[in-house]
Amino acid sequence: AMDLMTSTRCGISAKQLERELGVTYKTAWRIARAIRYELMEQTEEPLGGTVELDETYMGGKAINMHHAKRERLGGRGTAGKVPVFGMVARKGRVVAVTVPNVATVTLLPKIQEHVIPASTIYTDEMSSYNPLAKRGYKHDRVNHSERVYVSGDVHTNTIEGFWSLLKRGVNGVYHSVSAKHLQGYLNEYAWRYNHRDDGRAMFELALVRAARR
Repeated sequence: AMDLMTSTRCGISAKQLERELGVTYKTAWRIARAIRYELMEQTEEPLGGTVELDETYMGGKAINMHHAKRERLGGRGTAGKVPVFGMVARKGRVVAVTVPNVATVTLLPKIQEHVIPASTIYTDEMSSYNPLAKRGYKHDRVNHSERVYVSGDVHTNTIEGFWSLLKRGVNGVYHSVSAKHLQGYLNEYAWRYNHRDDGRAMFELALVRAARR
């Protein structure tokens, strides 16, 4: 299972693991969950240099929901979706975590936990990022609402590229992921992204982590 999950770019479903390993679906699902939360757990190593921050939402489109559910959730936009916050160092690692909301009081502690002070941070124009300069970070923005996506070196294309990879993988392989288990899938995609340039095979890296536990 470790070899199968580390040798694919976009992930492998529990149903596929069931077929490949010759075990029950419940066993395959539990194995995959253990690998995501134990062997692919995101580390506490801080990010530094130039760091991009962005938020996204995971979940089905309102147009595809049952009418009653769509009405209950407000019918459009981010209704019923799970907010996810991401931080990525240029040419470095990514951190992706589920959050209850994208308010300053929620995001600022995450930033201070994972990003070294005095780092250069690039974000969009969302007001939740306003206090960053006062907290010792060099902060610049791109104004997406005015269709500005790159201004010199200032952009959030790196983290948005990770979101694209994550969403294509989840939609194509898993189709639907519950809020309860979403963090495990974030761990999986972040782990593969963070080890993309390692000299050793990803299976070997996972095996070493397993041996140390």
